[in-house]
Amino acid sequence: MTDTLQAVPEGDSLHRAARRLQPLVGEVVEIETPHPQAQVTRVAERLGPRRRLESVEAVGKNLLLRFEGGLVLRSHLRMNGRWYVQPVEKPVLGRPWLVLRGERLQALQFNGPVLRIDDVARRVGPDVLADEPDVDGMLARLRTADPGTSVGEALQTQRLVAGIGNMWMAEALWEARVSPWLRLREASDEQLRGALESAIGLMRASLDGRRGGRRVYRHAGRPCPRCGTAIRSRGQGDGNRTAYWCPACQAGAAPPGE
Repeated sequence: MTDTLQAVPEGDSLHRAARRLQPLVGEVVEIETPHPQAQVTRVAERLGPRRRLESVEAVGKNLLLRFEGGLVLRSHLRMNGRWYVQPVEKPVLGRPWLVLRGERLQALQFNGPVLRIDDVARRVGPDVLADEPDVDGMLARLRTADPGTSVGEALQTQRLVAGIGNMWMAEALWEARVSPWLRLREASDEQLRGALESAIGLMRASLDGRRGGRRVYRHAGRPCPRCGTAIRSRGQGDGNRTAYWCPACQAGAAPPGE
């Protein structure tokens, strides 16, 4: 059976992908880039037709595949990319961006808008799903950002904290009772730490298969499960990603203009 790695752009999805690619680690894999857009990246040319895969790890929203010779392949799925792992004898349908073919299994990446030789680990903040999350380091990074940045935007800025996407931002801030519209200058260290610890707990539970139901994400208009107030939603930041929040439970800051 094909093992599908869904392309949700959150850190827990990438950590699951890293786990499932582990059977290929240590093997000399054949490397192909069938899709024309992937061929432009020259990834297969730089890695060669065959190279040993030494490790696979998730760093924030990136999947880093380290090959012998010190080369690191970075995969970022954005919104539509996905990985499959399947037996080598199973036919490959379509034109994947990348094929890593081992003795028994092959990993296929489709719709991979970011595929390059890189080492993003040097340029992102502490990973929320590290074995021992560096909450103090995350907090320190958040304090280096523009004080006028909203907490909802800051938590999704990968150079500050790696791995949190829009869904986990909304869920973590609801659990911590912090408004996504609160500015960093107005947020206490206790509030930021609470939001970070909530994100770590929720995402770790998801990674371990203990994910509960959503409380606010994509629940605009529904009653808050804590107080019954209608959940609100509104685009936030330059990317206009939708924030979801309870205006009663997460009081203290409202969207601009309100």
